[in-house]
Amino acid sequence: MCLICDLRSGHSLAATDTPDSHRWSSRRGFLLAAAAATAGATATPVLGQVSVGPPSRLRQLVPAEMLENAASQQYLQMMQQAQSQGALLPESHPQVRRLHTIARRLIPHASPWNPRARDWKWQVQLIRSDQINAFCMPGGKIGFFTGILDQLKLDDDETAMIMGHEMAHALREHARERLAKSSATDIGLRLGASLLGLGDLGNMAAGLGSQLLTLKYSRDDETDADLVGLELAARGAYRPQASVSLWQKMARAGGGGGPAFLSTHPSGPNRIRELEANVPKVQGLFEAARR
Repeated sequence: MCLICDLRSGHSLAATDTPDSHRWSSRRGFLLAAAAATAGATATPVLGQVSVGPPSRLRQLVPAEMLENAASQQYLQMMQQAQSQGALLPESHPQVRRLHTIARRLIPHASPWNPRARDWKWQVQLIRSDQINAFCMPGGKIGFFTGILDQLKLDDDETAMIMGHEMAHALREHARERLAKSSATDIGLRLGASLLGLGDLGNMAAGLGSQLLTLKYSRDDETDADLVGLELAARGAYRPQASVSLWQKMARAGGGGGPAFLSTHPSGPNRIRELEANVPKVQGLFEAARR
């Protein structure tokens, strides 16, 4: 399902969820002002309440479109495989509808963090699996596994925090930055010549497609995703304190080796303290969105 198509065709959240649809028009000022102010996507957008640093300039060594195309192909292959195994849940499934509702509330607040997101063909799919995991590939390809919803017993607010966090990784182009750093290390002095033809980098981007689900981001990347995801969810009218309860649940699930999600998104007291410190910064956004 392409969620951005729904949004562009005028299908609003009002028909399927609360709060009332008037909040869309009240937020339009933020979206337009922030998008204009972040044409280069170099820092926190105007009116952004959380504080994160500018994205690495090194990521510009890798064409964003190339990586997004590689991710789209990998996402399609993954969903086709899940469907062939009877594990891809249909759009009519209550949990899928729940995820789509959350996505519709978060996606309108994405482009201030990355202008490219205006043209992404956002998709959200749910795979039946015991894995406690979720992801968002470059280009807005979101996937959830039923294990993270069922085993952690996530409510809508906590689920929105997971989705916002994963969306933030894509919006902040953490995978693109990682590929650029790997390219610079592996190719070295040949990098300049490679960029002209995109040969080596193109192969690396295509190869990375199969690795996007297992990337281990840096601590700074994780903090970025936590805070940007927190703000996205708050603007979507999801309770900010849920970010803390989510990671408390995740920490408790870490016993006995821990779920797959924690291998790429480690939990800990520092992470929870950072979120607790930022919850008050977005509380006003949440309250305004609820109104």
